[in-house]
Amino acid sequence: MYVAKRTASKRGGGTISATSRSAGTCGSRAHRDTGAAPVTGLGPEAAVEDDTVPHGMPRGTLHRMRRLFPVTEETAAQAPGEGRKTGDASAPGGLAGREWTLAELAAAYAYPEPGAAGRAPWLRANMVSTLDGAAQHEGRSQPISSAADMRIFGTLRALADVVVVGAETVRQEGYRPARARTEFEALREAAGQGPAPAIAVVTASLELDFTLPLFTSPLVPTLILTGAAAAPDRIAAAEKAGARVVIAGDGMGIDPARAVRALAELGHTRLLTEGGPRLLGQFVASGVLDELCLTVSPMLTAGDAQRIAGGPSVPVPHRFTLASLLEEDGFLFSRYRRT
Repeated sequence: MYVAKRTASKRGGGTISATSRSAGTCGSRAHRDTGAAPVTGLGPEAAVEDDTVPHGMPRGTLHRMRRLFPVTEETAAQAPGEGRKTGDASAPGGLAGREWTLAELAAAYAYPEPGAAGRAPWLRANMVSTLDGAAQHEGRSQPISSAADMRIFGTLRALADVVVVGAETVRQEGYRPARARTEFEALREAAGQGPAPAIAVVTASLELDFTLPLFTSPLVPTLILTGAAAAPDRIAAAEKAGARVVIAGDGMGIDPARAVRALAELGHTRLLTEGGPRLLGQFVASGVLDELCLTVSPMLTAGDAQRIAGGPSVPVPHRFTLASLLEEDGFLFSRYRRT
């Protein structure tokens, strides 16, 4: 069992209890695996999908993806009606209006470079929302997603050291361990990363099925983020199953800022959370979210679907700055960073 140090954090935020409903599954970026074998290489034909939960999203390729922001010499040169051939990477605007390779996506979504003091932890979230703010339709995000969205989803997974997810999402979506992907093997090795990201489950009760493959047969040991007041018998059960328990709070739940520091102390500085909305709301309220990768789906659902982040509102809205914006088939792939 690992106990995170209690130190002052510039990121702020008090202790927020992570209950057994800490995440919620509505809008979580969990999709079901088709079971097809991955395609090798980082070319545009390589398919990337979620690898931790059993999904029905068909495989597909990116067609005519455009970079809308930031404007570069290439994108500025791509004027409407100039007749550039699709796929001609050497033509002006080579990254505009064509199919992107996985290598290009990985470069576009790269984590910040380490500073003089080394790599600081960076927490990014990946979520999807419709035009009218729904993070899911009928309890799942898959109906409002797309093939391009899934490729970016898989790319973000491949860049991360650890994927942080709420316990309820694990229970309801049947999370499996992340598996190694040949397409990103060289990229992860060059970044000093293992073959696959670890999964970190946020839970106060530890009421999880520790016989699941997520705990018994991961490539990288699954982490359990919980509080110091968690039941000792549940901690023992988790450790017996092979999970590593990380204490990141003084009460039943975690302190989000302390959880981020604890993961960094374990060498996990490139952090990715996929929700659900309640867990993302905790990260937002604590001021520890550095980046939001938000897919805006060109769909309307009406109804009372959950938003991407739940929980109590913050006293003052947190301002983020647009870092990049891609578009494909009407879907907008935005990336916002803290100011």
